[in-house]
Amino acid sequence: MHEPTLTHLRAEDPGLADLVEAEARRQYEKIRLIASENYVSRAVLEATGTVLTNKYSEGYAGRRYYEGQQNVDPIELLAIDRAKALFGAEHANVQPYSGSPANLAVYLAFLNPGDTVLGLSLPMGGHLTHGWSVSATGKWFNAVRYGVRADTGRVDMDEVRDLALKERPKLIWCGGTAIPRTIDFPAFAEIAREAGAVLAADVAHIAGLIAGGAHPSPVGHADVVTTTTHKTLRGPRGAMILSTAEHAAAVDKAVFPGLQGGPHDHTTAAIAVALKEASGPDFGDYAHRIVANARALAAALLERGYDLISGGTDNHLILIDLTNKGVAGKPAAQALDRAGIELNYNAVPFDPRKPFDPSGLRLGTGAITTRGLGVEQMPRVAAWIDEVVQAAARQDEAVVERVAGEIRELMAAYPMPGWAPTP
Repeated sequence: MHEPTLTHLRAEDPGLADLVEAEARRQYEKIRLIASENYVSRAVLEATGTVLTNKYSEGYAGRRYYEGQQNVDPIELLAIDRAKALFGAEHANVQPYSGSPANLAVYLAFLNPGDTVLGLSLPMGGHLTHGWSVSATGKWFNAVRYGVRADTGRVDMDEVRDLALKERPKLIWCGGTAIPRTIDFPAFAEIAREAGAVLAADVAHIAGLIAGGAHPSPVGHADVVTTTTHKTLRGPRGAMILSTAEHAAAVDKAVFPGLQGGPHDHTTAAIAVALKEASGPDFGDYAHRIVANARALAAALLERGYDLISGGTDNHLILIDLTNKGVAGKPAAQALDRAGIELNYNAVPFDPRKPFDPSGLRLGTGAITTRGLGVEQMPRVAAWIDEVVQAAARQDEAVVERVAGEIRELMAAYPMPGWAPTP
């Protein structure tokens, strides 16, 4: 049964209600290892579904273009204050619809079309909006890209410095979508200062780890910080921009009216709830358990002969190169999904295969940690992954079906926020 209940949805649109319930059951029964996913609390779910979705609130608190903001303004200010307090930032904007628009706002705030931007290459673990060719950021700006070392799988800071001093970008990005190691924010800040560039830290994946003290913070090093509010932060699908007071006006102007109209007030309320939860005494323990689980899972995979990019992980994320296993990432990910292990196929650094059929798998431990799995379960999870990857290589569907049943049995012992099987 879904919590909050779907009584009215079921009466109005039973087919859609069935799909929602089916998705909830799927999330309940599977080991969810997609690094960008999590489970939100019932309080976040409730806030997301409130009558705040009825309101339109273009502008900022005290400076709206619509009347009737007596309750919306305090909600947005509450989210802002909580974001600033949690991350120690001088300014916060909680209106971006998602991570990519938040990153686009950074470009609008600091660059003009054609200016040079330096970011981590997408195949090396960067994000589309850090200047990759198929993104608007790669089409409208002069994008220069750094990578990782072939021998370590880690960002090559010497290359970053050399490119920054040669190309003199106006903006340097650090962070990305497939970085299993600690980001050296002080080193990036020193390079940005030397090159005369604005430093932007994209911490969408690790924001919850930062909030919980399990990863160093970019605040105090980067001029501007962008993040989604879900992933390890365990909030709704939204985004935030943190900055120094010096850049507050430019950031706010870039978000509105630069890129978007009215914020989604129901999402803002849910962000406020998630930020309160992240400031609580239990969240730090949760963040550290995410990292402990990831390290335990990485160690168990290494014992089974898996090639992990950079040799392991410092955060929630593991990137596997399956080349030595005789199967590509896509068929392995699809077989794992059928077996009840949800993750995504992913390019690995220097991948000889095409992006839609790459060599790797990306996985993260945020969601399973929320469900309550601990380091003692990670060897078993690694064993299941290994069984299914080997089965995918020889197309043995019987193994896939057996593992799926074993996983359903395991996950039934770990409650899921927002849904439970009907007694």
